[in-house]
Amino acid sequence: MRLQFLGTGGYHPTEQRHTSCVLLPDTGIAFDAGTSFFRVPSRLKTDELDVFLSHAHLDHIIGLTYFIVPLLSGQIKQVRVHGRPQDLDAVQTHLFSKQLFPILPEFDFREIQQSYAVADGGTLTHVPLKHPGGSLGYRIDWPERSLAYLTDTTVDPDYLDFIRGVDVLIHECNFTDDMSQWCETTGHSNTSAVAQLARDAEVGRLYLTHFDPQSDGDDPVGLEIARGIFPESAVAEDLLEIEF
Repeated sequence: MRLQFLGTGGYHPTEQRHTSCVLLPDTGIAFDAGTSFFRVPSRLKTDELDVFLSHAHLDHIIGLTYFIVPLLSGQIKQVRVHGRPQDLDAVQTHLFSKQLFPILPEFDFREIQQSYAVADGGTLTHVPLKHPGGSLGYRIDWPERSLAYLTDTTVDPDYLDFIRGVDVLIHECNFTDDMSQWCETTGHSNTSAVAQLARDAEVGRLYLTHFDPQSDGDDPVGLEIARGIFPESAVAEDLLEIEF
């Protein structure tokens, strides 16, 4: 199974990182649609796409406005956008307000369901996360592998069982430990807390993502700190592709 990190930054893009999107190119699934969403059409191997939104903050949805040409040209035949009702309403009412963006791409907006059957015998489920306005975390279980994607959130033991034992955990890590005082205020997470969560949940690999743009660089959160707690930790980079 291939997974591509198309955008690994938070809040706004930088010279190194666009904002959030993770793509499963062979199964036609994307998590979030940040500024990196323009990279999807050239990498997607299906002619349909299911986008699962964590929430409706701009750095996770702005890329939906980039999809008019792929849909009008027929390169991609259908895009289904899944999310909470309030998030879908925000996208349709505000992001695609005629004063801001006069042409609404022909998306199929669908209220999030409890679970989904996905390609290759997988099941996709979700869990609520702690973030201003709320957010959703996602997990996919296939017969021989599993994946979880969680952003934006403050680390919370309430979802530990949801991610327990996944082969790959993708988790936001907006702040370094020396800025951890901002986690509760902003609804984000810091390095040590995420690594401890991965260790306690007994996951296979941890990929840190959604970094504060003020801490841009190859090691924005102190990877050695994370590895000291959970050795199988890595910093996700834009355009990194992994097999799992």
